[in-house]
Amino acid sequence: MTEKLIEEFRLLFEFKASKNKWQKPLLTTISIGVPLLMGLFLGNIKYGLNACLSGLVIIYLPESGTYTNRILTLLVCSFGFMVSSAFGYLLSFNPIVSIIAFGLFSMIVHWIILFYKTSAPKSFFFILIAAMSICQPFDMESIPIKVGLMALGTMLTCMFALVYLLYLSYKEPISSKDKIVPIFKQNPYADIWETLIYGGVMSTSLAIAHYFELDNPYWIPISCAAVMQGVSLYHIRQRMFQRIIGTFVGICFTWCLFHFIDYGPFSICLSIIILQFFIEILVVKQYAVAVVFITPFTILLNEAANPLFNTNTLIALRFEQIVIGSIIGALGGWILYKEKIRHATMNKIESLIKM
Repeated sequence: MTEKLIEEFRLLFEFKASKNKWQKPLLTTISIGVPLLMGLFLGNIKYGLNACLSGLVIIYLPESGTYTNRILTLLVCSFGFMVSSAFGYLLSFNPIVSIIAFGLFSMIVHWIILFYKTSAPKSFFFILIAAMSICQPFDMESIPIKVGLMALGTMLTCMFALVYLLYLSYKEPISSKDKIVPIFKQNPYADIWETLIYGGVMSTSLAIAHYFELDNPYWIPISCAAVMQGVSLYHIRQRMFQRIIGTFVGICFTWCLFHFIDYGPFSICLSIIILQFFIEILVVKQYAVAVVFITPFTILLNEAANPLFNTNTLIALRFEQIVIGSIIGALGGWILYKEKIRHATMNKIESLIKM
């Protein structure tokens, strides 16, 4: 028993081999950093923060396939980011409406991702953008500006991606992605089951956040979505522990940063850019260690937007929300991958469809 616990603990912090090139983390850092620094130098850091989130779309740039297909994939995902942003802002006027709408939106996005068999991070960042938008105070006049900044940010990111692909065209021969032949026949009703559970869990997580009237309630559904990225019940449980442990260590790291370093607007932006680079390198190798850097990254984003917010309160609140969201995500994963529940539900869905 003791040996098994030691082995499980070792696996939590095991570094995995990665074939990702160093250029991709650098490209992601540039895509996020440039809009942020532009906002800082133009005297509107909040606009820079809004635009820099769109730089996350670069993560969906495929590593294989023709260059045309890669840039088209990025353009489609950029449009998805804009839709997610607009959807959230437009439906943030009422908590009950936002809870229901967020659940339905999560279902639709997750089904589309499953239908096209999109690789990781799958629907996560679309959910993140929608969650952050739908939890903002409703202001109809500012919606065109916010969505416009998201659009400008994705356009800038696509430009960086195009330069990167032109660079690759001189270094690597053009290759087409090999067609994947499935070994096992996929259950046609499995996607329906997964999307129903996913949407229901996302809606529940946002409802819990609103019920407790938390500041920045979007961190609960975001943490929930991050944990539910696991591909099995074991993987989901592992991600929950990695996220909670990584967040705890990350909060200690953040506390040290704020208490020993005198942060101004420029140093906060520079820290965000540096942390993002380390996150992109580590997230595919060791999720728990990556979360150690993700925690100060998210807290610094909030500090840049709201410099008068009490840092100690913010740190405590962030840990509480991430723990709650991670537990909800683990429960959702248990429902999703528990074979008896899954088998009975898919049989019921099949019988209803055939009626």
